[in-house]
Amino acid sequence: MRWEGDRESSNVEDARAGGGGGGGFALGGGLSVGTVVVALVAGWIFGVNPLTLLGLVNEAPTQQRAAAPATRPPADDRQARFVAVVLGSTEDVWTAQFQAMGRDYREPKLRLFRGREPTACGTGQAAMGPFYCPGDEKVYIDLAFYDTLRDRLGAPGDFAQAYVIAHEVGHHVQNLLGISAKVDELRGRVSAAQGNALSVRLELQADCFAGLWANHADKTTHILEQGDVEEALNAATQIGDDTLQRRSQGTVVPESFTHGSGQQRVTWFRRGLDGGKVSDCDTFKKGAV
Repeated sequence: MRWEGDRESSNVEDARAGGGGGGGFALGGGLSVGTVVVALVAGWIFGVNPLTLLGLVNEAPTQQRAAAPATRPPADDRQARFVAVVLGSTEDVWTAQFQAMGRDYREPKLRLFRGREPTACGTGQAAMGPFYCPGDEKVYIDLAFYDTLRDRLGAPGDFAQAYVIAHEVGHHVQNLLGISAKVDELRGRVSAAQGNALSVRLELQADCFAGLWANHADKTTHILEQGDVEEALNAATQIGDDTLQRRSQGTVVPESFTHGSGQQRVTWFRRGLDGGKVSDCDTFKKGAV
């Protein structure tokens, strides 16, 4: 991915110096590594504490510590600079898209942290991976997740990392457009299976929005190099519900999907990448999924 020298966003907050530490957790109760990986990825994509998913903590909120002071990332931190460039690129793309819709785009903040971090959505933990909090309109990332993405989930490459950020920014776009609120409201009135289906549509739309970003970013700044798209498609496949279920339990249960199969995620990322239009990403249209 070509990114060196491109504009870096000023919306990156670096709170790593005051990280809570101890962000890891001990495996107990006979939990398999596969189960932990599934919980970690579910937390990353859907903003759910994986310890809750594993039944290791109670979901009731606890008193949060104060947020650590945030600064700009060091100029010599290459990984932080990469994140800032990708975030800046999403800002440029979505500002133009919102202008075309006659709306103003409100840029999210992206907060780098280590270990654990208080947010408007509860305490974020390193084990959750990157997530978006609509309460404070921030994307949270512990950069150690990229090691997990490469080494444990089988999704290496800088464009796979960019896809992670673009997906979370996609959730911010959904929040600004009122889509997330409508889905949350609907979830309260339908069955668990129907709620899962809504979650799948929400996640696939965020994948499509990530593809839309890549389309326009490449048109304006020529970010794509050979193999980049394949990196993103591989990442989408590796975090598909079917792939994760097969890895953790050996069987696939489609009715329990909350994020979509690997093929669905690939399809919707490609749809955004190929079409480059917000209207291409209507996963809520009848028969779309």
